[in-house]
Amino acid sequence: MTEREVRVRFAPSPTGPLHIGGVRTALYNYLLARKLGGKMLLRIEDTDQNRFVPGAEEYILEALAWCGIVIDEGQGVGGPHGPYKQSERKPMYKQYADQLIADGHAYYAFDTAEELDAMRARLQAAKVPNPQYNSITRAQMRNSLTLPEDEVKALLDGGAQYVIRLKVPRKEEVRFQDLIRGWVVVHSSAIDDKVLMKSDGMPTYHLANIVDDHLMEISHVIRGEEWLPSAPLHVLLYRYLGWESTMPQFAHLPLLLKPDGTGKLSKRDGDRLGFPVFPLEWHGTDAETGEATISRGYREDGYLPEALVNFLAFLGWNPGTQQEIFSMDELIQAFSIERVSKSPAKFDQNKVKWFNEHYLRAKSNAELAPYLLQALHEHAIVCSQEKAEQIVGVMKERVSFPNDFWQEAKYFFQAPTEYDETVVSKKWNAAVAAALTAYAEALPTAPEVSAEGLKTLFNDTMAAQGLKPGQVLQALRVAVTGAAAGPDLFETLVILGVPEVTERLRTAVATLPAAA
Repeated sequence: MTEREVRVRFAPSPTGPLHIGGVRTALYNYLLARKLGGKMLLRIEDTDQNRFVPGAEEYILEALAWCGIVIDEGQGVGGPHGPYKQSERKPMYKQYADQLIADGHAYYAFDTAEELDAMRARLQAAKVPNPQYNSITRAQMRNSLTLPEDEVKALLDGGAQYVIRLKVPRKEEVRFQDLIRGWVVVHSSAIDDKVLMKSDGMPTYHLANIVDDHLMEISHVIRGEEWLPSAPLHVLLYRYLGWESTMPQFAHLPLLLKPDGTGKLSKRDGDRLGFPVFPLEWHGTDAETGEATISRGYREDGYLPEALVNFLAFLGWNPGTQQEIFSMDELIQAFSIERVSKSPAKFDQNKVKWFNEHYLRAKSNAELAPYLLQALHEHAIVCSQEKAEQIVGVMKERVSFPNDFWQEAKYFFQAPTEYDETVVSKKWNAAVAAALTAYAEALPTAPEVSAEGLKTLFNDTMAAQGLKPGQVLQALRVAVTGAAAGPDLFETLVILGVPEVTERLRTAVATLPAAA
């Protein structure tokens, strides 16, 4: 027998923007597929049409592409197992539900909503902690297991509303091996008779998921911990449909927790603590008020995709070494599902910022210049590519996000109108003003317009004025930029150019008091 091809899938529901936890799930699937030479599939699970949100599917595709998670087969790409959207696969599910009924593993249930409510009320009154439609309660309900055969036929022929439920055995241990958690054993008494086919003929997640994974030849199911309680039910479905020998291997990923570790990370936590929980910005509608809403995205907040991916990879996995910086290719080589933890991972926003700073500083000036040029264009400021590269080159050690370049580098394009008051009060006096006037007069005669040349000229001028460079250096910065701190001062002067620096020095001397 030939070795089975590794085929994984990411199967989100288009019910809104893709949560950052979903991105991590997609990433781990992608890493495993690439590591083992397999394929990554994308399937859109939209069986719950009531929760469908327009634009969500397009958002998912764009978010995955931005993160560098390449889809080999599936929605948006195509392939031999299409369609890859469950609503378009609706006709194929009924035969499997019918097969389960014919084999005695499922049944028709004709209970009305009122009858289901009454059943739950009875169980609650009897102090049953978790009321379920299961192997015990189904005996008191209206279904094809309790009704005479001719009545069931009459109801079906008459077009009565029904659902199809899985017939879970009453006393049986369901066990499977999880690649992260080891052996999982659940008694069937804890599993309810889940609905497999709804009254509108649409399958539920449970049936559609199993059928699609089988038909798409999925070898590994890597998904969030919230699906762990459903896994025993899925194992039963594989068994009852005769697919147990080709059942995929399961791996249930640990939860992503709030930064304080007190519960599952949500959009509300991001809003409250000031960071995004979605990869891209999302324009939606408030469910209660109907008003338009905008949810922040990592892309729009200035995060680089490689930084976010590196950060997410470490939320539940570690390479077993001290290395923290990994390119996508390096993650693929290092990744193994065995090194994924079963313990929840706390979301540390400071850490993703740290990753972003690293990747930003590792980029060339040519790669970073477009971020500044775009901001300059928006402010109607013309700047050459060469000058933009010089500016980001001296600024990139001081910023966390590409979006910061404009904010931090305004003084390269706008002469200061205000000067740092603390520096002025402590460092500015008549002697300093005279020394800066002398430097302004000397600048046009500088033999070399370089950082080293302008620094040498400054030191020589200060010596001639009877001052040490340290007594004037911060005043020089404030006079030229208005700020107390910044990148290398003499590199800044070179970028500004001698005429501009000279003019700014003269303006500062004329503006600021001669004595503090």
